Amino acid sequence: MTATAPWTTEKPTALLVLADGTVIEGKGIGATGHVQAEVCFNTALTGYEEILTDPSYLGQIVTFTFPHIGNIGTNDEDIEDLTPAARHGAVGVIFKAEITEPSSYRASQDLDEWLKARGIIGLSGIDTRALTAWIRENGAPNAVIAHDANGVFDIEALKAEAAAWSGLEGLDLAKAASSGQSSRWTQTPWVWNEGYGELDEAKARHHIVALDFGVKRNILRLFAGLDCKVTVMPATTSAEEVLAQKPDGIFLSNGPGDPAATGEYAVPVIKQLITTDIPVFGICLGHQMLGLALGAKTEKMHQGHHGANHPVKDHTTGKVEIVSMNHGFAVDSKSLPDGVEETHISLFDGSNCGLRMNGKNVFSVQHHPEASPGPQDSHYLFRRFINMINEKKGEPALAER
Repeated sequence: MTATAPWTTEKPTALLVLADGTVIEGKGIGATGHVQAEVCFNTALTGYEEILTDPSYLGQIVTFTFPHIGNIGTNDEDIEDLTPAARHGAVGVIFKAEITEPSSYRASQDLDEWLKARGIIGLSGIDTRALTAWIRENGAPNAVIAHDANGVFDIEALKAEAAAWSGLEGLDLAKAASSGQSSRWTQTPWVWNEGYGELDEAKARHHIVALDFGVKRNILRLFAGLDCKVTVMPATTSAEEVLAQKPDGIFLSNGPGDPAATGEYAVPVIKQLITTDIPVFGICLGHQMLGLALGAKTEKMHQGHHGANHPVKDHTTGKVEIVSMNHGFAVDSKSLPDGVEETHISLFDGSNCGLRMNGKNVFSVQHHPEASPGPQDSHYLFRRFINMINEKKGEPALAER
């Protein structure tokens, strides 16, 4: 596509301008203005609020393949970024259908007003199936998304802006997504009609240090729910500062951007941490940077994996899980060195989704086992990590399932 796309509205108040010059017209929603970002698509049917507040989406515009988004509104309980005042998460959003009035008892605000408050620019009323097919064929494009209530746009300037953006490769976004200072996390998982609980730190069995590259709240909740005191530390924390906390386990979080760029300062720290006998667990960006620390390579994916319905096989159990995914970079499985084992693979394309060090309590996964949003098939990975700590302390093992 190199011309104005055929799925247009009579009076567009929002545009998606791709780097190749394609202009897609729609109805503006959310915040006004314009922003450069990469366009991806997400195949999840539910959990749009968790998706849009996932810090791993920083620098991206999310196209939802499910046509009806917004019909359950938004609330204060389903936010996933650690510091919502900083508005970490997706910078743009694309829907097929217009946003409807919320129809959930949990809703405290409709989605359009919530998007405005978060500064997320969006458009609706386009053929998202056609856009998704284009991305599958051509890869995730750089673009500019723009919204003006009066429909006034300098299209040539937007085309030039989209073409000039360098994209996510080589871009460190973890510093922007990370919390600025260390903090303690005590909130436990949500329970129906009860909300979130609170960990009694006096009864905590273990201490986890979580390096925050853009961590999601439900990851921290699951640790707290397993009786772990959690100290969250910024992305630029040194190994000496981590070890000074005397952790029982070290967690490398998810986050946005290119792992090689963030790895310039994080990988040397990870290399130091894995020389200790402290168990280490990584997710998403943390997984990718662990791979780099072990001597593997990472690569930019054609379209990435984004959704809550992706099949992954765990080679350690032989079981297939349906998981939540959100990544545009991956560890190159062919580059894994001796002593590092591939533990999980995507059944969509065979790409790497997990690894572990032979003979050490160090492992990671590419997908999101915390399931916010998504299925809970991979919750066992948190118990697997805790069992590494239990074994080291001589304490009884938890059932993984």
